[in-house]
Amino acid sequence: MDAMRASTRPRSFERESTAVGGVARRVAMTLWTLTQSALLAVNAVAVLNDRRFLAPRGLTMRDVREGGTTSPTSAKGQMVGLINAASYLRVPLVVLNSIVIFVKVVFG
Repeated sequence: MDAMRASTRPRSFERESTAVGGVARRVAMTLWTLTQSALLAVNAVAVLNDRRFLAPRGLTMRDVREGGTTSPTSAKGQMVGLINAASYLRVPLVVLNSIVIFVKVVFG
């Protein structure tokens, strides 16, 4: 009966996970998970190096400002501005990463 009821239950962003000791538990996509994902994405953008990674691809603010091939209002110009803005978030990211690490260590 339980198997039939479980199969008719609508699927959401949940999946079965096996915890330590072989006990199954539900894992759901929560606001905490989405926050961690956003923090991971911002970390990935913040560590991009201007000279080694962005300059060969024409993704520096100098290319946008000095009238290069990219207009500041184009999608590429907006992306360059976002990457440049994320580089200023390095100090707050250290604090946020420390908080996330602390919470993960304490609460699992």
